Amino acid sequence: MSTLPRACIIGAGSSGIATCKIFREQGIPFDCFEASDRIGGMWAYETSLGGTSAYRSLHINTSKRQLVYSDFPIDPDTPDFPHHSQVIKYFNDYVDHFGFRDRITFNCSVEDCAPQEDGVWRVTLQGGEVRYYDALCVANGHHWNPRWPGPPFPGTFDGEVLHSHHYRHPQDPVDCIDKTIVVVGMGNSALDIACELGLKGNARQVYLSVRRGYYIVPKYIGSDTLDSSDPHPSEEPPFTYWLVPTWLKRRLRQRRLEQVIGRPEDYGLPKPDYPLGATHPTISNEILIRIGSGDVIPKPNIEELCGDSIRFTDDSSVPAEVLIYATGYHITFPFFDPAIVSAPNNELPLFKRVIHPRYNNLFFIGLVQPLCATMPIAELQSQWIAELLTGAYALPPKAEVVRVTSAFHDSMKARYLASPRHTIQIDCTEYSHDLRKEMRAGRRRAEALGHALTIAPMAKEMGTANAVAE
Repeated sequence: MSTLPRACIIGAGSSGIATCKIFREQGIPFDCFEASDRIGGMWAYETSLGGTSAYRSLHINTSKRQLVYSDFPIDPDTPDFPHHSQVIKYFNDYVDHFGFRDRITFNCSVEDCAPQEDGVWRVTLQGGEVRYYDALCVANGHHWNPRWPGPPFPGTFDGEVLHSHHYRHPQDPVDCIDKTIVVVGMGNSALDIACELGLKGNARQVYLSVRRGYYIVPKYIGSDTLDSSDPHPSEEPPFTYWLVPTWLKRRLRQRRLEQVIGRPEDYGLPKPDYPLGATHPTISNEILIRIGSGDVIPKPNIEELCGDSIRFTDDSSVPAEVLIYATGYHITFPFFDPAIVSAPNNELPLFKRVIHPRYNNLFFIGLVQPLCATMPIAELQSQWIAELLTGAYALPPKAEVVRVTSAFHDSMKARYLASPRHTIQIDCTEYSHDLRKEMRAGRRRAEALGHALTIAPMAKEMGTANAVAE
């Protein structure tokens, strides 16, 4: 019988493998279940389940310096902004270096998770096997359930329609060669796809339908990567970081951005009606070149689908053969009854974006939309969870957890643009600093309590508890 709580980890993407590695180091017994045949989550271009949200030309938008875990450097010959195949290689090297691949059960989805009266989680696996766990760690990602425009645009469209989630390359799943394409959206995927299709030899013409203004941030400012001056999430920022208020940082960055590339409206794009930093950044060096070359033509929001053409809110119309919605994703958990856990309108308030305020043994790893890479954030979250499970950290009183959760959620809603895309937005440096501060406070609480386990292992023997099948 284990002296530490036993954990179930759902998903072996970049967040799940960080949790596996930390738990293995801390001696926390765990099982990790991955629905596909390999690690990597959305970064795995092909899996046994088919395609992910990765497309063939995908490169990460944050620099290699920011994507790495704190104790595993990436090959120095890797380019500044690696291709998805290089990101996956890094993940595989990480898993094999720390030696926990055998702790992951592949091709095994989690079908249902339900809390029992004693607080233990009842987990039903693919095929009907039932297991019980003291802690449940959810790392199933939030880029897999496509969100379509709602309500749908009026009218009908005679051509091919797909979501960016299913886009692979210019001829898969729809042949876009020499076609007229309308891409809807202004996020990173929308711009990547519009730029790729806009290259001569691919689509005949690409139109980019944009509902509201967004700032476009280049990957390089001069010869430096866009995040070269940002501290890694595992590092504390210098004290001077806190001397400049957020509003002034935003204004200075916006002024510098305008000096480097100009304003969105200079390129025929809508003017943003909010300050820089109030939305997740749209990162692209190429889109302004494609617009300036006429390969991609900006259009406002769609007014009506008119069979073989599309009419926009400025009353202009264009013929179209393919319509691609790059309109984001729903945050969903298919293994939870909605009465237990759900995220209506993509909102799920959590204590420090990790712990469910109703269940102190339910954790969400990587359920953030950071202004940096998710990987080191997931690593820090996993370290915090491990301290809780080993008794090195103690949570504040429940009333305080609820209060802080609500206050943080409200502050983020006030700080970022109100949309389903920004409900889990965080500032990496501030969030990491705040989480480390909470970890220090929790260690002091744990010391005062004698480091007693607040999440105790099951009283019944683990082998017997996890041999139950229905």
